[in-house]
Amino acid sequence: MALLRVSQAATFLGVSDDTVRRWIGAGRLTARTDDSGRAAVSGTELAELARAEAVLPPQPESYGSSARNRFVGLVTRVVVDGVMAQVDIQAGPHRVVSLMSRESVEELGLEPGDVATASVKATQVVVEVPR
Repeated sequence: MALLRVSQAATFLGVSDDTVRRWIGAGRLTARTDDSGRAAVSGTELAELARAEAVLPPQPESYGSSARNRFVGLVTRVVVDGVMAQVDIQAGPHRVVSLMSRESVEELGLEPGDVATASVKATQVVVEVPR
């Protein structure tokens, strides 16, 4: 079981160290001790809390899709160069970058500040872990 120090847990949850300590005090997280004697929380427990607390804005419209990874957010940047474009979307704590045709950007009328949904369906997802 991975143990994360309070400061690491706070970073992953996007809150302060004090908030994590308050959550430990309130029983929302369970305090443990890592190998160096510092306060830590279980990575599994932290992941469950992060999933439970994750709040993305509701989809602007209802429509069906087979993609399960959907990120509703704000367009923060649109860079058009020749026939291609890059569109950045900030969806909660996640930055999603899409490369698409210039024509698609123009048809969708994408501009910074627009609400957009990035749907991700990939056959390969690379997962890395720190050593």
